[in-house]
Amino acid sequence: MNTTVTYEFPLNERIRVFIRLEQLFQQFSHFSAGSTEADKRAAIAVLLDIMSIFRRNDLKSEILKELDRNAKTLNKIADNEGVDSEKLQNILLQLAQISKKLYASTGKVGINVMESDLFQSIAQRSSIPGGTCSFDLPEYHFWLAQDEATRRRDLELWSSPFNDIRLGIDLILSFIRSSNSSSQEVATAGFFQFSLDRSQPFQMLKISVDSAIPCFAEISGGKHRCTIRFMEPALDEKRPAQTQEDIPFTLTCCLF
Repeated sequence: MNTTVTYEFPLNERIRVFIRLEQLFQQFSHFSAGSTEADKRAAIAVLLDIMSIFRRNDLKSEILKELDRNAKTLNKIADNEGVDSEKLQNILLQLAQISKKLYASTGKVGINVMESDLFQSIAQRSSIPGGTCSFDLPEYHFWLAQDEATRRRDLELWSSPFNDIRLGIDLILSFIRSSNSSSQEVATAGFFQFSLDRSQPFQMLKISVDSAIPCFAEISGGKHRCTIRFMEPALDEKRPAQTQEDIPFTLTCCLF
């Protein structure tokens, strides 16, 4: 049983977007697997959020840069003592395969999905609270009434342009989370501030705290200096307040 709560804090915009997409992809998989109309509506809503992020960012280029950087780093340590050569070569092969697929794709990722009249209609009406009712979008209502095999097939088709991107993001975040150093710290009266080594390319922080402690971690800062405040949840409509208790926690700095 997990007895800690872990808060992740990205240290640059690229990783921030990757973590957001990771969460959205996980939500999409969860709702796509459900069989109710509410599940399918939720899956479509999440897919629209994913598309919105891709419209605002050149993510294919960002992911290719990260995959290339990771491959170079792994190649540098290939001859180090204690490195599992077979496992390393498998990882490098994965990186190369995903990069090859992304380089081979043309145009904006997922743009063809938004060329669908149905998706454009859903996207436009979704900005209105409750705007995708049956009388607003009868075509959507018709699709939601189809059998499960048809709906799941369509969702797989519509999400397929993002599959390689998702694999790339999962691989990058896995590397970052596994390349870390941890220390036991105490936030005096709920406050802790520290500086990061500027010579190290830190990508993410992880703050782990015992789940029995009635506080949540509020993290701010950047890649050089960070502040952690442990806050007591709001009660009786009051705003959250910084605890006055000393809070022990585990600080993990992730790089790669």
